[in-house]
Amino acid sequence: MIYRMNYLEIGRHILTLEVEGLVAVRESLGEHFTRAAECLVACTGRLVLTGVGKSGLIAKKIASTFSSIGAPSIFLHPVEALHGDLGMVRERDLIIALSNSGETDELLCVMPELAMLGCKSIAITSNLESSLARTVDFPVPVKVPREACILNLTPTASTTAALAVGDAFAACLVQARRFGEKDFRRRHPGGALGRRLSLKLNQVMMRENLPAVHADLPLMRAIKVMDTAGFGTVFVVDDNRRLLGVLTDGDLRRKFVREALNLAAAVSESMTANPRRIMLGSSVAEAMDIMEQHAITVLPVVDEQGLLHGLVHIHDLLGRGKIAFSAL
Repeated sequence: MIYRMNYLEIGRHILTLEVEGLVAVRESLGEHFTRAAECLVACTGRLVLTGVGKSGLIAKKIASTFSSIGAPSIFLHPVEALHGDLGMVRERDLIIALSNSGETDELLCVMPELAMLGCKSIAITSNLESSLARTVDFPVPVKVPREACILNLTPTASTTAALAVGDAFAACLVQARRFGEKDFRRRHPGGALGRRLSLKLNQVMMRENLPAVHADLPLMRAIKVMDTAGFGTVFVVDDNRRLLGVLTDGDLRRKFVREALNLAAAVSESMTANPRRIMLGSSVAEAMDIMEQHAITVLPVVDEQGLLHGLVHIHDLLGRGKIAFSAL
């Protein structure tokens, strides 16, 4: 018999348990994680992920993530390893074993063999007192309060946490090895984000109806242009459309807090001179870097003479805007 249930309530409850698990793991990360990350970054061989069952599936995903950021990785099934696949492993490789309990028989059988090859090892496990944790060089505790399951049995929150810790290790590699957008694009030639990062700004930027005003325009009229355009920004230009400055809604708020706004004054009195900008011909990735570094969402696009040619908004760079590509 099938009972009617409040599926939305169930779904939200499960996601809450998953989030609580991630928060608990985040708060528990410490020196164990740091030492393991240092070993990971120093590895000159391949990263060999291993695990059984659900942990094995998570290990495969982590291996795929590592490979996508330029860290050669493979998945090694413990049983297959004991039947010939150990031949894939070399001394310089780093073993990363996943087991929630830390007592998975297949892993416990293969880990001593891997150690005999001279490989360093990391374990992602909930139990630092487990057999697996005592076997490896760098055990990393990843323990959630409970599984996101009414029976507290099905691997759910624990596998989510293990996957997230794998992502955290990957982020350490990205930063330590200075993995950049060119590296990403080279390894993701078929991906939408990889293709978009390689585009030039003239393929995505807005060219018409730019929120540009002359320096002597009254502030009130500049605010109306800003409101109509909907970008929260106006560009201040001279008669030749040379970029002189920028005025944002944030500038207006800050100025209003400090002093009374003179709406009849020229916009040049309130603008930020020599604003952040990007050169025509730059890539989408370069624009993204500037926006991320300086916490801005809109950039003016100028040529070598500083003349305004367009505008890019972060939503257009990420592919969620209304601006269509020009012909590639």
